[in-house]
This record gives sequence, structure tokens and C-alpha cells, in this order.
Amino acid sequence: MSEVSSEASEVVILERCWIVEFRSKTNVSIVLKFQSGEPDLYLEAASKPDCESWAVALGEANSEGLQNKIQQLRRLIMEIKEERSSDEAQQFLPSSQADSLGEPQFTSIRRIANEPKLEFSLACKDLVAATRDRKLNTFIQVSVVHPAEHILTRYSSTEIVEGTRDPLFLTGVTFPPEYPIYEETKIKLTVYDVKDKSQDTVRTSVLPDHKEPRADVGRSFLGCTTFRVGDLVKSKEQQLTLTLRTSDGGKTVGTIEVNLVKMGELEDGETDHITTDTQDQKCALVRECTATEGISDKDNLPSLNAVLKNPICKLYRFPTSDNKWMRIREQMAETTLSFHVPKELINLHIKEDMRRNQELKDLGELAPHWDNMRKSVIAHCDQMLSMYQDTLAELGKHTGSSFKSSCSKGEKTLEFIPINLHLQRMHVHSPRLKDALYDVITVGAPAAHFQGFKNGGLRKLLSKFEAERRNTGYQCIYYSPENTAKAKEVLSNINHLQPLISSHADLLLNSASQHSPDSLKNSLKMLSEKTELFVHAFKDQLVRSALLALYTARPGCVLKKPAVPRNSAEEGSDLQHQDHPSQIKRQDSIPHHSEYDEEEWDRVWANVGKSLNCVIAMVDRLLEKDSISSIKEGENDPSAADCKVLRTDGDWYEQLYPLVITLKDCMGEVVTRAKQSMAFVLLQELACGLPQCLMLTLRRDIVFSQALAGLVCGFIIKLHTGLHDQGFLQQLHTVGLLVQYEGLLSTYSEEAGMLEDMAVGISDLQKVMFKVIEAKSEDFLPVITGRREHYVIEVQLPAKMFELLPQEIKEGKLLRMYPVLFNVGINEQQTLAERFGDTTLQENINQENLELLKEYYKLFTEKMPPDCLPHFQEQNDLKGLLENLHQNIQAKKRKNVEIMWLAATICRKLNGVRFTCCKSAKDRTSMSVTLEQCSILRDEHQLHKDFFIRALDCMRSRQTQGALNESDDPETGCLTDNKPTSRHFYPVALLLVSSHLLVVWLILSLALLLAKYQ
Repeated sequence: MSEVSSEASEVVILERCWIVEFRSKTNVSIVLKFQSGEPDLYLEAASKPDCESWAVALGEANSEGLQNKIQQLRRLIMEIKEERSSDEAQQFLPSSQADSLGEPQFTSIRRIANEPKLEFSLACKDLVAATRDRKLNTFIQVSVVHPAEHILTRYSSTEIVEGTRDPLFLTGVTFPPEYPIYEETKIKLTVYDVKDKSQDTVRTSVLPDHKEPRADVGRSFLGCTTFRVGDLVKSKEQQLTLTLRTSDGGKTVGTIEVNLVKMGELEDGETDHITTDTQDQKCALVRECTATEGISDKDNLPSLNAVLKNPICKLYRFPTSDNKWMRIREQMAETTLSFHVPKELINLHIKEDMRRNQELKDLGELAPHWDNMRKSVIAHCDQMLSMYQDTLAELGKHTGSSFKSSCSKGEKTLEFIPINLHLQRMHVHSPRLKDALYDVITVGAPAAHFQGFKNGGLRKLLSKFEAERRNTGYQCIYYSPENTAKAKEVLSNINHLQPLISSHADLLLNSASQHSPDSLKNSLKMLSEKTELFVHAFKDQLVRSALLALYTARPGCVLKKPAVPRNSAEEGSDLQHQDHPSQIKRQDSIPHHSEYDEEEWDRVWANVGKSLNCVIAMVDRLLEKDSISSIKEGENDPSAADCKVLRTDGDWYEQLYPLVITLKDCMGEVVTRAKQSMAFVLLQELACGLPQCLMLTLRRDIVFSQALAGLVCGFIIKLHTGLHDQGFLQQLHTVGLLVQYEGLLSTYSEEAGMLEDMAVGISDLQKVMFKVIEAKSEDFLPVITGRREHYVIEVQLPAKMFELLPQEIKEGKLLRMYPVLFNVGINEQQTLAERFGDTTLQENINQENLELLKEYYKLFTEKMPPDCLPHFQEQNDLKGLLENLHQNIQAKKRKNVEIMWLAATICRKLNGVRFTCCKSAKDRTSMSVTLEQCSILRDEHQLHKDFFIRALDCMRSRQTQGALNESDDPETGCLTDNKPTSRHFYPVALLLVSSHLLVVWLILSLALLLAKYQ
């Protein structure tokens, strides 16, 4: 064996022997042991691969192995003959028809729109164990053979059923609408006996498809069988009973029953003796509780497909308390909004920042101190603007999946994208209860992971920054956040109203030139409304005080002291009556009337109203003359009346034109002064905190972008599911939509910073408004307009769906959002926070959001009738639930998950949207969602109490996730993310044993933290 080409030196007869292969990397020997007691035979190979190949060859060198190979070859020959016969049949077709076929033609499966293509359940009978006393723990692995490729692809697995030879599996098999499955597709079912359940959970997803698992890894092969999809679909009983055979095809090891889950049929059969009963239980069509026949599922498809992508479906059947079957279809889908919403937002940020930079440049000439400040601010803003543009360009290049996995949460180019944003949907069909649908949006906590949490999150950073801004000294003027927000609002109103007023003024002149009284009246009405809004926008003390401050910043303004006026933060207060301790007296900081006329601004913006009154008076006079002349013209010759009209055409236009021009000029002067004054306010905000101010704005934009993407997804899904619920639609435009976030972050280490980011991001969603419009094209993606702190999301619906909306929504009424966040840390880091850290952050957040929830409930009870609420089997009074939630928050109990359950129940009863978040939307999120789903099945759909744990195990089993790749699976993501971020968290119980150990732990933890942040 030392040389490949050497002659045979000895012949060994292998009979009743077995092979022992050494597993070490250095040993390349094989030992043959004989049952007859003859001496062992040692064989040595040249290398380890040669040794392994010899071991395989010797293992197959026996009569039984040869017989198995012969039988396998016979089966392959039969399959090849069947394929050739179908190919030969095609050769007899006419040449034109054969050419038209081209690629192989496969028979599609008839299905309902937007429903899975194929679903079936599985059960086994009379399984044969390797030993008579062995109790089987079995599961079925499902693989698909695609007819075009003839490649075996692992698709999914059932759960493990323990201790029976007649297992009935609660987990079924479902193929989503987009899956390429045809009647010619073959499905292979392989049954395994699990020896070590914990081992198998890990190993089943890493074995290659073409190899059977070794018996020593925790499971053993029992048998397999194959069937065509067409045979199942066309079978009379909608059921196949197949024989399980060993891999060589010789020995029968039991039978397996495949029951087609046919949509629309009621199930028959009881669930008595569930471990042995495998009779035909048909599945009913799962429908949403709000569905009616007013609109077909086909009409819903375009708008939903524009938002949801790559659905993954799972099918279950669980027994109810009255021994009936209920069917559950679980669906998880990605959303294109994960990237669409951030790109839209970044584009708006770029436009807003470019406009702000131009407004700063248009401030005019400033004194050297202020001019240097402006140059510094513009330079920093240009750098930030360039960063936004680069990020948008990188996102435009992104291809691949439509969600960001947890492995990418630290990537700079993806920091605006939410983590693992998915829809988790559960359809429930119960035999005696109304069908129902339950949605939860799962997403990683909105947070700036790339920027890190060394100094905390937004909640702490914003508070610290505001305190520092109050003590900036004389370099700039302090304006409160309220005043700064007011300045941005004034600028936004100017940019919005000025072009509208100008266009309405042109329409007024056009109506005058056409001598159209009705059109003139309508144009005047619109011009008056917009001008009144324009004038009202400047009735604010902030504009007057900012104009005075800007005057002092002009060159040539000589003051008695070189100090800059310091404006108090109180909006609406006069500068002459401020008592701020650092406020400089009037005669030292503000010029006298001889230098600056404080009443000039009042005269300027008042001239706009006066000009409008002149226009109104002239229009009234012209219309009055027209009515009088028309009466006289009716008594005279018609030809003379025509001449009169021609003469008055020029009169109307000529008389209105100078008044309209005066109105435009007055408005232009107001716009110029107001823009400059408000831009000066924004200059102070930026100058007081460079570069921290811009970095905080960036961080807030990142967090808000992630939060908004999830909110838009939740709103669109809720709107589609509630489109036929008139009570919900009335609540939507009368009160608004409740959005409840369930946070599972701890208040320890970096997750405390994530929670601070998340709290601010969700709070900012209060300023978002939604508007539903009719789609004018096939593009149904939402459109975002507005500016920071004031965004409007326009959701597009097809015409048939849009017609179902109330008149108020169709007319464009803005819909308000009421986001609330309740957080309860549940991991080991929260244990450390509760024992050695601080949980004040969590307590404050829960208390603040409880008040917001109470406000929404109060508003709801005042404006809505109680019968519009959804009805549940578990009838709990909303007021009592709120009181119970209040008591649990006040109790400050450790890891009080009752807060989560109460908040979720209140949200569902108030027609709200549910979110569940942890750091990466993986482990903690999946545990929470599956527990909530099983609890709903128990409380609302009478899930049998003895099957609660088994149902929970089915939903949490990684085996049933099927053909998901680890890189694409949001519940798996990056494997290293399953571990704690910091690895110095030792068991707390051990540390409590001795105070010495506690001291050592604290020292080690401090050392590791210092090393990490250096």
C-alpha cells in the first residue's frame, strides 16, 4: 500500500470483520478486526485522505453493500426510463409545437391569490426501531427535487415527537406563493430517530444534503420515501399513504401519511388519542377577521407586494380544549421599506441642509466676529452634507436582501437602516370561533451602533448638551429648543406659503384679464386665505427680537460695551422686561430708537395685510360695477354690450395689476427680513455647540430613520388589514393610531445607551403625520415630504381600495400617531443592573409612556363609541387593565414581564400596532413573540392546556425553519451575536457566595472595560 502502482503482495479475504479507523490527524492506519478471533490486520496509508478513502472502500466491500448498490442502480434505471419515455413522447409532437415548447413545460398548481401554493401535514405509523425496547423520538426532514434541475434541496423539518412509534406531527409543510413548485416536483420525506435532542437541534442544519447523518452525532436514519406533488393534489382522498423503506430500498420500517391542507374546507375528525390518530383532518381557509367580499385578495396584491418581500411560512395544527383541530399559519416577511424610507429621509435631509446653508450665506454682511462664526458653521455643515450625500450614494448601490442583518449593525454605510425589520404574522382558523389575524413588527432597537454608546445615548447626550449651551458665554446668543423649533417652523411656512400666494395672485390677474367674475371670486378667496396664514406666521415676539439681534450683529453698530445681546429662552417675552441673571441692561446692549426703529417690523408685515385689503376692495368694486353694467346692457342693443365688455377687459387687469404688484413687493420685503432673522437664530444654535450640535443631529437622524421605517411598515400593514373595519377607520381619522413598542433591552452597559437612543427616536415619531392618497401609477411605495420634526408620509392605495376609505381620509386629512414604549430587561445583564446597577432609566421611560397611553385612552373614550373596539374571548375592562399596568409599573418588581403582557393586551384592544424590539431582533424578540402567540392561542382560541408547551416548542424549534441560510435568517443572523457583548459577566450566584469573589469580579470587570475603551 506504500505505492499506488505496486504489485499485490497479499490477498486478504474480508469475512465477518469490522474496521477500526483512528481519528487522530497524524495516524494514518486502519485496523481490521475479525469475529473468528484471527489476529488483527494493520494497514497503513500514505496520507490521511488516502486512509479515509480506503476505510470507505473496505466498508462497502461486502455482499450486502453490493446488493444495495444493485437495487439503487435498478431504481435509477427505472427513473431514467420514465424520463426518456416522456421525452420520446414529446418527439412525436409536430415540429412547430415542439419548437414552441422550448424549455420543459411544467404544470402549475391551482391556488388562491396570495395564498401558499401547497400545504400538507404529516404523520407516521408502525415505525420500526433498531431494538425492540427502544422508544423512538422522531422527526421528518422534507427535501425537494426540482424537475428542471434534478437536485435535492433540503426545505424544512417537523418538530421532534418523543416516545411513540406512531407520531403525529403538529408542524406541517407550506410552500409560499413565490416558491417554484409544480405537479412534476418530487418531495422526499426522511424519518430520523433522535438519540440526543439537544445535539440534533444544532446538527440538523449543517449536514450536506447528499449525506446521511452518522449515528454517533445524536440521530439515526430510519427510512425515507418519495412522492410527486401531482399525485397528492389529484388524489381522491387528498391523502397519500407511503411506505417507508431503508436506504437500500429493501426493508419496510413503517408508513407515512401525507394529508393535503386544502384551503376552504372545514376539518373533520377529533383529536382524541393524538399520538396515534392520523385520520384525515382537512384544513380550513385562514381568513382575516376584517375581510369581506367587497374587495378581492387579488386587488390587495400590488400594494402589499410593493412592501413585503420573501415570505417564509410555517404551518401548525394544534388541538383545542374541546378536542377539535385548529390550524395556524405563521408567516415572516421582509419589507422593502427598510431601505426605501431611509433613502427618502436622507434625500430630504440633504435638501433641507442645502437650503439652510444658503440661508446662512444670505444673511448679508456681518461684523467680523459673527462673520467668522458663520464661516465656521458653514464649513462644518458642508462636511456633514457631504457625509449625507456619500451615504445616499452607497445605499443606492445596495443590492441583495431587503433587510439589514445584525452582523451589519456596525457598518457606517448602513447606519440609517433598521436591523432585522420583519413582519411576523399569525393566521388562526378555529373550528367554532371566528378566524383571526395577529401582526407583530419585529425590529432591532433603533440606535446609532456605529457611533457607539461610550458616553450614553441620545437621552443623556441631549440633556447634557442643552445644559452646556446655557453656559456658552458671550460668543453667541442662547435660544431655547422651543425658540429654535419655532424659527424652523417660520422658515418652513415661508418656503411653503410664498410660492402659493404668488401663484394665486397670478391666477387673480388671469381671471381679471378674462373678465370672469366667478373665477375672480375663487382666486380672491384662495389668495386671502393663504395671505392671512402668511401674516399670522409672523405674529411672534421671536421674529422681532431676532431682527434686533441681527441689527446689532451688522458692521458699524457701535455699542457702549462690546457685548452681544443675550436673548432669554422664554418665547413671547419682551426684551425690556427680562430678569435673566446674565442679561445685560437695555442701554448697554440695544440701540436706541434713533439707531433702530423697533416699530418698523410691525409696519412692514402689516403692509401685507393692508395691500391685501386694497386688492379685496378693488375686486368688490369691479364686481359691483360689472353687475350694474350687465343690468343696463340687457336693456340696450346687444352689439353695444359686446363693445362694453371689450372696453372693461383692460380696465379690470389694469386696475388690479398695480395692487397685486404692491402686495408681492410687501410680501417680498417681509420674507427677506423674516428669513434673515430666523436664519440668524439657527446660526446661534449651530455656533453654540460645534461640532457636537451637528453630531447630535446626525445621531438623531440615524435613530429616527430606523424608527420611521418600522412605523411606516406597521401603518401600511394595519391599514390593509383594517380596510373593511369601519370602526377602525373612524378611529384612525378621529383619534389617531396607537403604536406600542415592547422593549427588551437591559439597563446595563451599552444596552442602556441603546435604550436612551430608542426612547428619543420613538418619541420623535409623535411629530409624524400620515396621509392616504390614491395611487396614480403602479408604484405603491410611500412618499415622504416635510422637514425635520415635521414629516408627512403619503401612503398610496389602488383605486378600488381607496374608495373604501371614509370621506375624511379621502379628502386628505392628516392622521396622527401615538407611539408609546414600555421596556423590561430580561437577560442576564439586567440581573446585574438590578443588583449592582441602576434601573431608573427604565422606570422613568415606563412611567412617562404610561401617561401618554392614558392620554390616548382618554381621547378615545371622549370621541369614539365603545362598540368600535375589537371583541376578544378574554373580556377585560380597558380601564382595569390600565390601572393594573399602573400598579405594576409603580411596584418596581424585578423583570416584571407582566408589564409587557398588559401593554400588549391594551394595544390590541385599542386597534394599535405592535412592535417587539431587542438589540438585534433575534433571540429575546423571538422568545417574546412566540410566547405571545401561544398565549393568544390559549386565551382567545382555546388551545388545549396540555399542549401549550409543545406548541411553544414547535414555534421555537430551529429545525422547522427549513431552507433558511444562516446568513439570511433574521432569527440567527451573526452567530457571535447570540453571546453577550461583554464577556466578563460571571454567574451572579457564584459572586454572592463570597465578598472576596465580588471584589475580584469588580476589579476584573473594570480592567476589561478600561481595556475595551482605550
